[in-house]
Amino acid sequence: MKDIYNALFRRPLSVWPAGLLLATLNILLFAYEKPWTASDGLRNWGDWWFAAAGVPPSARLLPPWLYSGSVLNLGLLAGASAAALLSRQFAVQIAPPGELAKGFLGGLLMGVGAVVAMGCNIGGFYSALSALSLSGLAMMAGLTVGAFIGLRYLLWEAEHLPGWSSGPTRTLLAAPARGPSRQPWMGGLALVAVAVAVAVYGRNDLAQRGGLLLFGVLLGVILQRSRFCLVRAFREPFLTGDSEMTRAAVLSLLVSLFGFAVLKATDLRSTSAFVFPAFWQGGLAGGTVFGVGMVLAGGCGAGSLWRAAEGHVKLWCAVFGFALASSLARRSAEEHQWLRSLGTGVFLPDVTGWPSALAIIAAVLVAWYLAAAWNEKTRKFAAA
Repeated sequence: MKDIYNALFRRPLSVWPAGLLLATLNILLFAYEKPWTASDGLRNWGDWWFAAAGVPPSARLLPPWLYSGSVLNLGLLAGASAAALLSRQFAVQIAPPGELAKGFLGGLLMGVGAVVAMGCNIGGFYSALSALSLSGLAMMAGLTVGAFIGLRYLLWEAEHLPGWSSGPTRTLLAAPARGPSRQPWMGGLALVAVAVAVAVYGRNDLAQRGGLLLFGVLLGVILQRSRFCLVRAFREPFLTGDSEMTRAAVLSLLVSLFGFAVLKATDLRSTSAFVFPAFWQGGLAGGTVFGVGMVLAGGCGAGSLWRAAEGHVKLWCAVFGFALASSLARRSAEEHQWLRSLGTGVFLPDVTGWPSALAIIAAVLVAWYLAAAWNEKTRKFAAA
């Protein structure tokens, strides 16, 4: 057991097997109920907070422990927290006030961008592109533009306003560098609590929700142990030129793409699933706003969750801002009916046929891979 524990929690997981595991889980999630997404669960939290404050919801509101997207996010938080504790990496880290403000602002932008694109970088890009929705391709372009804009702002800030967000980071409850620590025991108790929650779901005829909770836990553990982050996939080529996360993301997307294609082509899942009417305006505009926000916050929809679970207060601010903004933006969109003007839903095989559709998406992803690898070698677009 000690060897297994050391392999899982004392050594980092490479992003390459992590990408394959995440893609496999996403395919299984699609077969189980629906693909991986983070924004609708966060929006449910925002709706619930507003309802608790006395603002009536615009539609029937499920509590967070019953709403499927929220249950998945809660599982991700639990899994990432347990993994951080088991690996003795949990610590409450309080960034300077300027950084906390950027986290909250980044969360606000991500919340608005997710509503406009009809999904965050997980649901609106990763899962939508896997589902052969052209809105995912439009959001990919928007995320690239937004990441570039956000990074240029951070570089400008470092040069012209170096003081407003700088300062020491306070660290609390960190495990000692050497010697015994209670954190692994607390991580074990967190997993026991998850098992109890799954049993409670089962006893109340909610086994489907218990399954989603377990999927979320697995996602959280993989993300925390590998530090897999789509923000880095879009940001690092423009910052340091490093392309490892970009290339790992491409591999993950290719596996997810072909898994989704099998489920849809065999009618195990509807071909319209996760084909959002956001091509091209919504995907591009929402992706751009989201891309700026994720760079400012230092985490995306899922990335903010697993880093918040490690104790990063800046990402707590990002999650809070994301939930509030997505709830308000969705309410405004429903009241003024402006979502209808964001584009159309295009399922690529309906236009080109299955072989050509798979070839087109795969070619785009391979081109992204090669461009990132070329940039890493030449540093053509790297700021550092």
